[in-house]
Amino acid sequence: MRFDVVTLFPELFAPFLAAGVTRRAYEGRLVDVRLWNLRDFAQGNYRRVDDRPFGGGPGMVMMAEPLARCLAALKAERSDAAPVVLFSPIGERLDHAGVERWSASAGAILLCGRYEGIDQRFIDTHVDVQLSLGDFVLSGGELAAMALLDAVARLQPGVLNDAGSHQEDSFNPALDGLLDCPHYTRPEEWQGQKVPAELLSGHHAQIGAWRRRQRLAITARHRPDLIAAARQAGRLTRLDEDFLAGL
Repeated sequence: MRFDVVTLFPELFAPFLAAGVTRRAYEGRLVDVRLWNLRDFAQGNYRRVDDRPFGGGPGMVMMAEPLARCLAALKAERSDAAPVVLFSPIGERLDHAGVERWSASAGAILLCGRYEGIDQRFIDTHVDVQLSLGDFVLSGGELAAMALLDAVARLQPGVLNDAGSHQEDSFNPALDGLLDCPHYTRPEEWQGQKVPAELLSGHHAQIGAWRRRQRLAITARHRPDLIAAARQAGRLTRLDEDFLAGL
């Protein structure tokens, strides 16, 4: 799997790719990340990649030509049909299902926009997919690219210490798309608060039932839309429904 990242700030990725458990994915090339500095494909003494917007207004717009030259060089090296992804407010909201699809793909070309955005003509000509992390605006696409890379990397076999760890993540189909339950560790009592007795029982069925109830309760309280989706998909048992009815 290969992700090529087109950015004006490749230095932002250096600590990200070398820290945390997901570095195993990058160092072992399970997720091969290659950085392309857009200024290397700009012309002139100032390596200019942006200009004022037609029609006036604040800010600057990234020019199409440096992006096109970078993309041509990148595609020549990849020699495949990798989709070109732009992080944008109009894009499809990235969710767990989307991350799973990307984690099973051959990768993509990630464009990290800056300033007021990218010349629309380049987007119309070259961009295949637009993605959004949510209804807020970042200074650039680099953080969004890192978020996608991190989410994809942790799903690769051998990256997490426990192979089944991500199966208990919030939104995972293995948990019927529910939020995860609370977690506790030593000491058993902290500032007068005790660990729930079920977790200390050593009884696996009892622990499993407690965790299921907690997931249902937390999801119903904070994301009732996920309960509705699980119900529509037939993922809730009669026992689940009885518990929810009693909340």
